[in-house]
Amino acid sequence: MQTYHFDQIIDRRDSHSLKWNKYGPGILPLWVADMDFAAAPQILAALQKRLTHPIFGYSACDEELLEIICLWVERRHGWRISPEQVLLMPGVVAGMNWCARTFANPAAGIAIQTPVYPPFFGVACNTGYPLTEVPLVMTPAGYEIDFDDFESKVKHQTSLFILCNPHNPVGRIFSKSELQNLGEICLRHGVLICSDEIHCDLVYEGNHHIPMASLSEEFAQNTITLMAASKTFNIPGLHFSFAIVPNSQLRARMQAVGAGLVEPPNVLANVAAKAAFSECEEWLNQLLAYLQANRDYLTEFIGKNIQEIGYYPPQGTYLAWLDCRKMNLKPDPFQFFLRQAGVALNDGLTFGGNGKGFVRLNFGCPLEVLKTALEKMAVAIKSVS
Repeated sequence: MQTYHFDQIIDRRDSHSLKWNKYGPGILPLWVADMDFAAAPQILAALQKRLTHPIFGYSACDEELLEIICLWVERRHGWRISPEQVLLMPGVVAGMNWCARTFANPAAGIAIQTPVYPPFFGVACNTGYPLTEVPLVMTPAGYEIDFDDFESKVKHQTSLFILCNPHNPVGRIFSKSELQNLGEICLRHGVLICSDEIHCDLVYEGNHHIPMASLSEEFAQNTITLMAASKTFNIPGLHFSFAIVPNSQLRARMQAVGAGLVEPPNVLANVAAKAAFSECEEWLNQLLAYLQANRDYLTEFIGKNIQEIGYYPPQGTYLAWLDCRKMNLKPDPFQFFLRQAGVALNDGLTFGGNGKGFVRLNFGCPLEVLKTALEKMAVAIKSVS
């Protein structure tokens, strides 16, 4: 069995990296959801092989790739789908907007659970449709869903619910019973579900991701599921994602609305995804072990050195949602850690809901980078305490 090395520190500043170039030299970037690990060698080899052919014309649909995706989803998530149900697209954010433009309407707009990944808000802005925010409830055990609140808010004013599972930024993987409740409420009130499951393959021991649409045929007919190779295999710059749409009528409507607007992934993205889903499962398994060790190190470090930060270890994703409200950092936690520690995180305010006083930290990086960033953050906090 090949061993993969995720401790390698790779200089990304000369690679047009948004993550590393945004804040310039002297700042450690632990913000955008983009890991600092080399792509799997199988992906690199497949791309290099394709580059030996000198022509990059329009790509025909790769039926074998669609079959490989179906096998991956069944093997990793126990959900049997068929190739005709898969619509390829360049990104999950594009998929959310595609769904909104196809199925939402001005009279009954879009519902989301906050705090949540900022582009969810952009979907409502881009369509001009009303947005309903349903806050997740912070409890001693972690974030939970208030189902009474959810139903009261969606039943009269929602045509499309965009679910985030595994949830970004809080790291929850919703249970079967939670998904069942959400799905039944949406069926009762005629609310279509767009389920963003981009982090579905990044799940830690003791947890299990369940695709919403896999729970029943009724749910499958009422759900558009969005998945991708991008987060799983750290190839977001290649833009390869897909929607799973079992309902043939919904699929036809999406195809009609997206015609001429939503293009399929390019030839190199297809090559990379094919290699990823067919040859890189062991790479992913070792990546998950490394990320889990990073998560556990982060948990231990906060418990020993920055106890003022509130934090629930994520069940999935490589993102940590840090509650800094007790420290009253000035002018806010995001600016404080950027200026005083030289560490760039995501500002919790951009996630809506009760995000003020929070930051999101990306621990998808070599352990030494994570250690350095956390030590800088701890020193900065001690300097003002």
